[in-house]
Amino acid sequence: MGSCGSCGSGAGPFSEGRELVEFVYQAHGGALRGQPVPDGGLAIKCHGCGTAFTLRTFVDICPDCGGVHAVSPPRRSDPVNVQFAGPDFALP
Repeated sequence: MGSCGSCGSGAGPFSEGRELVEFVYQAHGGALRGQPVPDGGLAIKCHGCGTAFTLRTFVDICPDCGGVHAVSPPRRSDPVNVQFAGPDFALP
């Protein structure tokens, strides 16, 4: 696994589920979460409700159910790497 300067908690860019979402949200002092995913984003289906949408930023929200999803920069080229924080997660 890779290492990142923001990995103090043990979580990192190859984590899964809620752990990955929280990692990306906090990475680099929060600067990464709102940055656009290259090439216009990733076309995905919400892992909560199944709605198709485009993950346009590294942390993004399903327009239908509000489910929080994220992908880390090293894994951004494949939609299968997008992780879901779970139905009970809300952004701070």
